[in-house]
Amino acid sequence: MTTLPQPLDVVEDSLATAIDDLARRLPEPLRPLAQVAYNYRWSWTPGAIDVFMAVDPGRWHAVHANPVRLLVEASPTRLEAAADDQELVARIAALAEELDDDLARPSMDDFDPSSPVTFLCAEFGVHESMPLYSGGLGVLAGDILKEASDLALPMVAVGLFYRNGYFQQRLDASGWQVESWQATDPALSPIVPLRRDGEQVTVTVPIRGTEATARAWVIQVGRVPLLLLDTDLPENSPAARWTTARLYDGNDDVRLAQYATLGIGAVRLLDRLGVEPSLLHLNEGHAALAAVELIAQRVADGADFDTARDAVRDRCVFTTHTPVAAGNETYPPDVLVAALPGLGDRLGIGSNGLLNLGRIQPGDPHEPAGMTPMAMRLARNTNGVAKRHGEVARGMWQPLFGGEVEDVPIGHVTNGVHLPTWMGNEFRGLLDTHLAEDWWRRADDPATWEPVADIPAADLWAARTTARASLVRWAREVAARDRLRRGDTLEWAELGITGLSEDALTLGFARRVAGYKRLYLLTRDVDRMARLMGGDQPVQLLIAGKAHPKDDGAKAMVRDLFANRGRPELAERVFFLEDYDIEIGRRLTAGCDVWVNVPRPPMEASGTSGMKVVLNGGLNLSVLDGWWAEGYDGTNGWGIDGAVDDDHGRQDHEHAMMLYDLLEQQVVPTFHDRDDDGIPQGWVAMMRSSLQTLGPQFCASRMMHDYAGQVY
Repeated sequence: MTTLPQPLDVVEDSLATAIDDLARRLPEPLRPLAQVAYNYRWSWTPGAIDVFMAVDPGRWHAVHANPVRLLVEASPTRLEAAADDQELVARIAALAEELDDDLARPSMDDFDPSSPVTFLCAEFGVHESMPLYSGGLGVLAGDILKEASDLALPMVAVGLFYRNGYFQQRLDASGWQVESWQATDPALSPIVPLRRDGEQVTVTVPIRGTEATARAWVIQVGRVPLLLLDTDLPENSPAARWTTARLYDGNDDVRLAQYATLGIGAVRLLDRLGVEPSLLHLNEGHAALAAVELIAQRVADGADFDTARDAVRDRCVFTTHTPVAAGNETYPPDVLVAALPGLGDRLGIGSNGLLNLGRIQPGDPHEPAGMTPMAMRLARNTNGVAKRHGEVARGMWQPLFGGEVEDVPIGHVTNGVHLPTWMGNEFRGLLDTHLAEDWWRRADDPATWEPVADIPAADLWAARTTARASLVRWAREVAARDRLRRGDTLEWAELGITGLSEDALTLGFARRVAGYKRLYLLTRDVDRMARLMGGDQPVQLLIAGKAHPKDDGAKAMVRDLFANRGRPELAERVFFLEDYDIEIGRRLTAGCDVWVNVPRPPMEASGTSGMKVVLNGGLNLSVLDGWWAEGYDGTNGWGIDGAVDDDHGRQDHEHAMMLYDLLEQQVVPTFHDRDDDGIPQGWVAMMRSSLQTLGPQFCASRMMHDYAGQVY
């Protein structure tokens, strides 16, 4: 078990109980696997997935890579066969020993494990088997926890346990998105109820004037405990029970109740556990009420509001993740006050004072209030998630701070991605061979990547070719499963089954479907795209993404894509992967040759999917916005003009033409310009440049060192 601050012994005790219960179900030689199953470190430990698959390969896929459910549901015959496999038993013992060694490491210098950083977020994407995320924000939060664990940075995270998670996506015959929800069964998942003296730990949270009860759970992410609150308890009202049912519910009252449970509930839970954080990291505005609760507690102890606010501000930092209005929600004054009655009085400033914390112009009775301004006012440090996003955020929030734009106190920490999670087997094996031992622990040092220059071109190209082939084979299997599930009756279910090639230039476009992401640019000139896809040097395109259930405009973009299925050049070369999740993202970013990203500038705050492609020898073709504006240097990919243009129609046309021009004139010819050994030397040179210039700059190790040194 990990060495946690004394107050978090309850976490270790609760996990130990669950591990012991699972171990008793297993034959003696397999019992160390129970400890591994209850710590998500297995998901980024090389070889761990192979161990679980060896227990029961078919069931591993059936349980969606959920190790606890695998071990609970595996047949006695399979378990006994695994226990008799001495090689497998030795691998299990080695995994458990590696986990113990990692948890026993001393904490990062200059950080006191008894006062951990507390990271608050509305969603966490640690692994596809625990669907508590919708997209990039949650997946980044998961990467932050994993990297904090790898760096031994003392951290505790707090979020919400959404019983029904985010929706599952299916497309009907026309390509229209249909949503469904499926409940997570804690008894079959790596989530454990927090118990003290046999009783589950609970806190109360104010929800629309009543004190609802929220119970606490824990998921262990390496060395980092992820604490989750859930209100689905019989003593709560039906409305209160629904609070944590679904991620990003479209109802304002439910959303505000979720933010109260996250923010206020987190502070009360830490108090209940006796944890005194060194600081609170509010990851997006959803968690802003944690700072408000801390102020209210100090006011209750006798401090005036200003003194309490200043003291709390010294303990809070805030990251804003988007310039998009939908990500910076505001609420009419009466809605917010009704959702949080009495909170302003607890602060000693009344309802208007509470509203003013969330207004850009305090005192304007008609202005709605938002969580983002509230978090900015109550944090000692605010940062965007890329250099350009910091610039955009300063301009966007200048009215809140006043003065000149360049003096607005918003900096940036550019996002990065967790290398062990997102680097596929092909490139991990290649770099393990050619780079120094444990090179990944020094991934943020450019010197670590210098030996990439000496890797033979044939080896780099072989790894890229193998990664692409693996993706294509997997996509064919997915298409076949969809065909069977649909009863083989829908014509468009055939898309991609026969046309996908292991050798064709493979483009990827996968992200949340939203208007500013501009999926429609791919087929703006459908004739030109059809010629590109079906030419003498064919191109294939894999697409994935979910639209918010209430965003009919985004759903229409997906439907319009399928309106072109009558074109054989597109029907055989374009494949839409339903139900975008971490697994699909991991497969696509590992296998695609080129990652296409065409957001409307300056709306892309960061865009981490392209960083994951870098780690797998893929190249980026992207608008110069978000991370790509600081990553692109002319040798490591392709860029589309990132200037802002208020004439969106004109910009869409120009960007679509730039996209087609780059594909036709540079991307496709470079991919197919082979030497006598069949190697595209120019392409491989760009792969080298991408790995060496972008690998150290956009890994989570660099990001977390920046947070630790500049923010925490």
